[in-house]
Amino acid sequence: MGRHTLEYPKEAINKVKRHGERGKLHTPQAPHALYISHIHGLVNASHLIHLSMNVPDSPFPVTLPMIGQMGSFERPSADLGDPLDLYVHGWVTGRMFNAGRDAADPGVPVCVSVSHLDGLVLSLSAFNSSYNYRSVVLFGHASLVTDPEEKLYALKLITDSVVPGRWDNSRQPPTSAELQSTSVLRVKIASGSFKARDGETGEDRHDMENEQALDSIWTGVVPVHQVFGEGVPSSYNRVKATPEYITDYTKGLSKDNEEYAVNAIKAAKK
Repeated sequence: MGRHTLEYPKEAINKVKRHGERGKLHTPQAPHALYISHIHGLVNASHLIHLSMNVPDSPFPVTLPMIGQMGSFERPSADLGDPLDLYVHGWVTGRMFNAGRDAADPGVPVCVSVSHLDGLVLSLSAFNSSYNYRSVVLFGHASLVTDPEEKLYALKLITDSVVPGRWDNSRQPPTSAELQSTSVLRVKIASGSFKARDGETGEDRHDMENEQALDSIWTGVVPVHQVFGEGVPSSYNRVKATPEYITDYTKGLSKDNEEYAVNAIKAAKK
């Protein structure tokens, strides 16, 4: 039996209303589809996510930048195209973790957002200037992870999202104090949305007929991409060279980020 490509259901909560065409991924394999693999991949490629929820002791929603990763404790071999949970960790007495601990089934409603900036889009008109970007919003329910094995799975998953292999190359095992002071939330994803822009500048017809503007205003796209520098040893470091698992990762990711930002300009504008 062939493997199905999964999508998040199209609902009012995840519908992209403004520039709806930017909520679709235009690829030869899927010209109008929004597969969960694209959403999960962007989340896992983000070094910071923003998680928002309502907490009992605040009149306003709480939003915190966090480290998070998509994964499946029940099916560790699951890939980005499978249903996955989002794991985040933090201080045991944090408001979000207290809310997750006290929540009734299915958990605390949360919203998660990530974004990547890929280019500065500079058109003739300020109103047609924009960014090349990729963004995701997830909706789900958060609850506290209480199973010790699942907690260790999540902590390793999150740590290795900083640098792959860092968990095994860190001091092991974690101390009981470290584990007791750290909590993990599991977010069961109910829905998700994706929005992005790529391509070059876009202009209104009347601006393209404005010879004075065309002669005097620079237009184009400035690529934006994250670059990782060389490791700076700590004051107590005794290891002479930065390990290859770190340098290979940072150099490879810097190169991939640059290539994506440049190639995004060449894509069909959305």
